[in-house]
Amino acid sequence: MAGVLRTDVLVVGAGIIGAACAYHLAEAGLRVTVVESLDGPAEGSSGRSFASIRGQWADPLNIEMSWRSICRYRDFEANHGVDVGYRPSGYLFLVPEDAWPTHLAAVEMQREHGVPVEVLGTVAANAITPFYSEGIAGATWGSADGVVDPTTVTMAYLSMARASGTTVLLRQRVTGITPDPVTGGWSVTAGGGTISAQRIVNAAGGWAGELARLAGLEVPVVHSRRNIFSSAPGALPSSLPMTVDIGSGFYLRSEGDRLLVGLGRPDQADGYDVSIDWPWMESVIETGMTRFPWLGDIPLDRTGSWAGTYENTPDHHGILGPDPTAPTWVNACGFSGHGVMQAPEIGRLVAEQVVRGAITSLDVTMLRPERFTTHADGAAPAGMVF
Repeated sequence: MAGVLRTDVLVVGAGIIGAACAYHLAEAGLRVTVVESLDGPAEGSSGRSFASIRGQWADPLNIEMSWRSICRYRDFEANHGVDVGYRPSGYLFLVPEDAWPTHLAAVEMQREHGVPVEVLGTVAANAITPFYSEGIAGATWGSADGVVDPTTVTMAYLSMARASGTTVLLRQRVTGITPDPVTGGWSVTAGGGTISAQRIVNAAGGWAGELARLAGLEVPVVHSRRNIFSSAPGALPSSLPMTVDIGSGFYLRSEGDRLLVGLGRPDQADGYDVSIDWPWMESVIETGMTRFPWLGDIPLDRTGSWAGTYENTPDHHGILGPDPTAPTWVNACGFSGHGVMQAPEIGRLVAEQVVRGAITSLDVTMLRPERFTTHADGAAPAGMVF
């Protein structure tokens, strides 16, 4: 960059959330600049996502944000001419007896928001994904849930943003942020150049906390590694949808002719790490076999496995909205593994915040950053169930 680049909004991060924000902001007529420290878009957590999307949540806000986003993915090709890989392959939750009443109550809430969800007995659920049914009270099936291609989504949003005048700068690491006391905006040093922005959108994923500290702000977001292990090609005679054993947290789904499996590690240390935790694989398979005994006959293939990261917050929900001490700093980060499924709606809400000065079309109070000072123990506010 030569001289000072001036922009209305600087979006930091060219992952799926940053791209969605850039598109909606540019559509609103603002001058938008996106900066990304990596070599290309979606090279952080977006491109390493498990890419599964669902409307099955247990609180109204997450249901609404996810369902609105799923509908946009479903209609993306019709509206924008790009197939972003949305496939309604379904999402099956296997629910233990002690969680069944709460889960049934959540189903009613999901249906009130328009999400198509069926309640299944164990026999019907076994016809979808075979499992050992001892201890399972029932299952829920989301027929519109499924998968999307996060990289294609990211590239599509950035392409449309560029068509509306957005500048995208890659390999430009932000190294300094100074508030401008005259304009209320920001002077940002990135890649050796300077950007003058009236507003900053913090869409830096797991690096969001580090970015905020450059500006003297506190945003409690950290990286947390997640491992996905793969079968050999052709290991199963047919595809399986996303299936989650709620009791253990183990999950699986097909990807092409492979079976992918995963399980969060409770003692996973914070920090950016995309090396595969091979010793953890044995624990994952052992846990999975208690509910899916046939996994013991599935050959594994290291070449199809990978690791990515969640951008976690203390309560595992996103941070959306302006910093309480700096209103021209807008956070869109920390979505703790569900950023891909909610990115279209996050982008729309960020543009609403910037253009109108507040988000009024949806009550996002529970995602505001000030909750971490109001609830100093890190607990989720009342109503946030996941």
